[in-house]
This record gives sequence, structure tokens and C-alpha cells, in this order.
Amino acid sequence: MSIRQGAGEWEPLLLGIQAEHCGVCDQELYRNTTMFKGGWQRCSVCGHFVHYACLASGKVKFLKRRPRVCLHCNESPKPSIN
Repeated sequence: MSIRQGAGEWEPLLLGIQAEHCGVCDQELYRNTTMFKGGWQRCSVCGHFVHYACLASGKVKFLKRRPRVCLHCNESPKPSIN
């Protein structure tokens, strides 16, 4: 789709698609590059979108922890209640 300006130039109406970046490895989260590698999930702690491979592992290494927690949030120190 496009719209014509008064000077005769054509301006596109479609907006550019901004790629989301992984909160752990900072790579782009495009569907064509992550579809066969598990996709992506949102971290339940920080709320960033991360690759499935960048989530913390659960009891079994290839299964991911629930609720979904990224590697950064899993490694950060837990606040102690005193």
C-alpha cells in the first residue's frame, strides 16, 4: 500500500517491523531463525522475551523450569529476608 504526495512521490504506508531482541544473548527473535530451535518465551521475573534455549533448565536438562525464568534471573542473587 502507498499514498501519493502532491509532488508525485510515493510514500509507503507500511511500518517497518522492529525485531525483538533476546534478553540473555541479545540476538534477534525472528520466527524464521527460532521456529525450529524452540521459539521464544517471556521470562516470568523480568518480563523480557528470550530464546527457549536461554531459559533456565528444570530437573531434567532438556526440560525448562516452570514458571519460565531466564538465565540472568536464575543466576541473580535472591534477596534474603531477615
